[in-house]
Amino acid sequence: MSSHPETGPKTGPITSHSLPEPGVPVIRNVNWGGLRTLYIKEVRRFFKVQLQTVWAPAVTTLLFLVIFTVALGGGGRTIALQGRSIHFADFIAPGLIVMAMLQNAFANSSFSLLVGKIQGTIVDYLMPPLSTGELLAGLCGGAVTRAFCVGGAVWLAMVFWPGVNIIPQHLWAVLWFGFLGALFLSLLGVLTSIWAEKFDHAAAVTNFVVAPLSLLSGTFYSVDKLSPVFQTISHLNPFFYIISGFRYGFLGVADSPILTGSGIILALDAVLGLVCYTLLRKGWNLKS
Repeated sequence: MSSHPETGPKTGPITSHSLPEPGVPVIRNVNWGGLRTLYIKEVRRFFKVQLQTVWAPAVTTLLFLVIFTVALGGGGRTIALQGRSIHFADFIAPGLIVMAMLQNAFANSSFSLLVGKIQGTIVDYLMPPLSTGELLAGLCGGAVTRAFCVGGAVWLAMVFWPGVNIIPQHLWAVLWFGFLGALFLSLLGVLTSIWAEKFDHAAAVTNFVVAPLSLLSGTFYSVDKLSPVFQTISHLNPFFYIISGFRYGFLGVADSPILTGSGIILALDAVLGLVCYTLLRKGWNLKS
């Protein structure tokens, strides 16, 4: 059965009123379908090579635990924290978990836009009908997911490691500070990928910013044992508050007030998010 050339079998006649006016958005609210697609793309990208992106960082972090507990934790060595004596392995284990989460969140989000610029496929991110907020949410969502995958893998390995008590006392603090920290590094990674022109630039931020800040944030020691000058420097390090709050979730004690640390990281996330949103909206260093 044939139909009129300008009339579909079910849709009726095609008129000028069927099309939106120029400049009028077809998707008036959140493009949930597009956001979900971008998020799944980001997750599948790192999960396709999970041996490299999830399990290898987990094994490396576990080796840190083995080396430091054997070299420094022998003989029942303990750390004094807020009047409590904590076994050295129990003290460093939460810090190692969240440190791996932070580094992998940064690695994931700093790769997406950068590889698009280098390979000339950045149009795949800029052309789909996604708003700036949806694009930023999809990129950060994939990075946060990778961070929790790595953190879960490390935690699972440590649960079965002898001599380490890694059962959370405050699960909300583990999830909250893990999320805030992963989001902070995700946004920093997006900012790096916007600025960077080649992989060397992203590697420089990793080696000279992310790695030193994570290693010098109280992961392997209590900042209370430092001199006043270095204590002040440590309190200026945002990684310190992330690790301190995350450790509180496992041990019930922390190097800093939990509410203060949460407020500081939340404020930094908001500032970084605003900066990334503004740069993405303007297309700085992304559009010719």
